Amino acid sequence: MKFLRKPRGRVPVLATVRAKHHVTPNMIRLTLHASSFADIAPNSAGGHCKVILPAAGQDAKTFAVALAKGERPVMRTYTVRNARPESEEIDIDFVDHGDEGPASAFAVSAKPGDVCGFAGPGAPKLTVFDADWYLIAADMSALPVAAAALEALPRDANGIAIFEITSEDDCQHINAPEGIEQHWLVHPNPHLHSDAQLEFLRNMEWPEGEVRTMIAGETGTVSALRLLTRGQRGVDRKKSYASGYWRIGLVEDEHQKVKREETEADEKTLQQNMSVG
Repeated sequence: MKFLRKPRGRVPVLATVRAKHHVTPNMIRLTLHASSFADIAPNSAGGHCKVILPAAGQDAKTFAVALAKGERPVMRTYTVRNARPESEEIDIDFVDHGDEGPASAFAVSAKPGDVCGFAGPGAPKLTVFDADWYLIAADMSALPVAAAALEALPRDANGIAIFEITSEDDCQHINAPEGIEQHWLVHPNPHLHSDAQLEFLRNMEWPEGEVRTMIAGETGTVSALRLLTRGQRGVDRKKSYASGYWRIGLVEDEHQKVKREETEADEKTLQQNMSVG
């Protein structure tokens, strides 16, 4: 799949909240509007982006001036869930943690007319569809990128999708191909580590043929799944996307450092195992 238009760069634009609703009890969708969204490719769903949030008590005018000056008081990484350039809109889904973090607090209190900054999007994570089957695994934080990937798959694609969600009511309708088996695992407390996805993969019957993976979510879980799929199942590195989006107990800036260190450690372990083998 190719982009119909070149993805935007990292220069932030001022975006206005046009609509808000709960997709499920623990997932809030904000529809953002900016005139520059007319230039975003329609197939941008699944691309990462940066959301820049106003400081506490900062009004829209002051924030717009600060954004134009390059000030970014709070910035978080998210995923474009839908892109509608014809109406200059994008959707971004936020996990509802109440006031626990700045992004969740912004989404919870957001109303039409509120503003934020937006930079991106990057390219979607799954754009090559040459596998015999596909493995998608995600927690609530990565549901938007996983859903976008499933909806972009060829309609005759086969595979397995594993979603770890907070409650049964957080199951979403995803327009995935009929050949994708969807499994929804409930983990009610995301602050506690879960091995549910790992155990599912260990116990499932591994289909024959070449696979492409797209695994995302809590970094500790992603690390374990990376080692299993590539180390034990032999998934080609070039056909494996596995990325930690957050880490229990860490804010985003702290998490990025841990993520780099753990990814490097995983690669070292995999290389050592391959040498021994």
